[in-house]
Amino acid sequence: MSERLIPYQPMDLAEPADLVAAIRKRRGGQFINLDRMLLHSTPIAKGWNHFIGEIRNNLSLDPKLRELAMCGVAVLNGAEYEFFHHAPPFIKAGGTEEQVQAIRLIGQANFPQTLFSALENDAVDLTFQMTRNIKVDSGLMKRLQVALGNTDAVELVTVIAAYNMVSRFLIALDVNPEEHPPE
Repeated sequence: MSERLIPYQPMDLAEPADLVAAIRKRRGGQFINLDRMLLHSTPIAKGWNHFIGEIRNNLSLDPKLRELAMCGVAVLNGAEYEFFHHAPPFIKAGGTEEQVQAIRLIGQANFPQTLFSALENDAVDLTFQMTRNIKVDSGLMKRLQVALGNTDAVELVTVIAAYNMVSRFLIALDVNPEEHPPE
């Protein structure tokens, strides 16, 4: 095993105290490896904790759609860490283990669309288009806007955009899953 180019900050990091406390509170007391990498930069960690905290906890978007998009981005970008952390909340939000395994086929011809609702398939298509093509088919956006309304459509787009950022950070800095997923 090679040594990390940029090491994780220690688990017992205490400063900056306000930021460390805010991150620990959002995480239920423990840092995850992502936090330990982000904490190399106070402004980045502070902004990330606030922005991603809002996405994770305060959207009106259905949590199942949110987690479906997050898992889809993770698969498309090869960010196993992201998938590791978002498959359990996807199941908690109403997804199934069969759907979790199906998400691993996103973007492939054998993706089992029949396991998902029409809206969920549109969310998967949006995730694929935003992640791989950047541009999004206007008919797809119109269907999502009609089905979700303006607020939730904007939130779904933001989730996908934000988690593309997350996956790129994780991959570039080789952030790996913890031994046990957080509760």
